[in-house]
Amino acid sequence: MTLTIRDVQAHDLDAVLALNNAAGPTILPLDMTQLRVLEHNAAYFRVAEIDGHAAGFLIALREDADYASPNFLWFRERYPGFLYIDRIVIARPYRGLGLGRIFYADVTSFAEVRAPLLACEVFLEPRDDVSVLFHGTWGFQEAGQQVMPGVGKRVSLLVKELCSHAFVRDTYAKGLPKQPWLIERTPVPQAAAARTGTTY
Repeated sequence: MTLTIRDVQAHDLDAVLALNNAAGPTILPLDMTQLRVLEHNAAYFRVAEIDGHAAGFLIALREDADYASPNFLWFRERYPGFLYIDRIVIARPYRGLGLGRIFYADVTSFAEVRAPLLACEVFLEPRDDVSVLFHGTWGFQEAGQQVMPGVGKRVSLLVKELCSHAFVRDTYAKGLPKQPWLIERTPVPQAAAARTGTTY
C-alpha cells in the first residue's frame, strides 16, 4: 500500500466533493460552488491517496479567511490567531487505517509554525463519540458549545494550544527559513480561473 498526502489540485475537486457528500451526518454537505470557496480560502487543503485512489482530505483555514461558517466565526470572535479545521473526511474503505491521525499530525506540523491554536468542532447532536474521543486523545479541550444557526445541531467547539508556536514566533519574527515544507499554499484565484477556463 502506497500512501501520499499532498496539496489538493484542481482535478481532485470532483472526488473531494463526492467524498464529502458521502461522509454521513457529521459532515455538512457541499455543492461545487461552496467547495471552490473553501479551496480558494483554505490555508491547508490536502488529500490522501492510497495506491492512486482518493482516500480522504482535510481542509483548514486561518483566522482571516473570508468564510461565513458559524463555527469559524465563533472562534474568530474569541481568538486573534488560529488554524480552523473545517472538515476531515476519510473514505469508508480506508477507515480504521490511522489516516485521521496522519492528517492531524500533518496539519499540526503545518499549524505550529503559523498559529498559536488549532480549532475545530465535533457534533453533539447526533453525538459523534468516535470524534469526541479522537480529539480528546489528540489534546483538544472544549472551549464552548453552540447550536449551529440554520442547522439546529449542537456542537462542541474545541481548541488545542500549540506550545511550539511561541518559540517559532520569537525566533523567526523576520520570516521563516526558505524551506519547501514552510511555503504557503497558493490556490488558483477564482477570477483567474474563470478567465483561463480552469475547471475546479
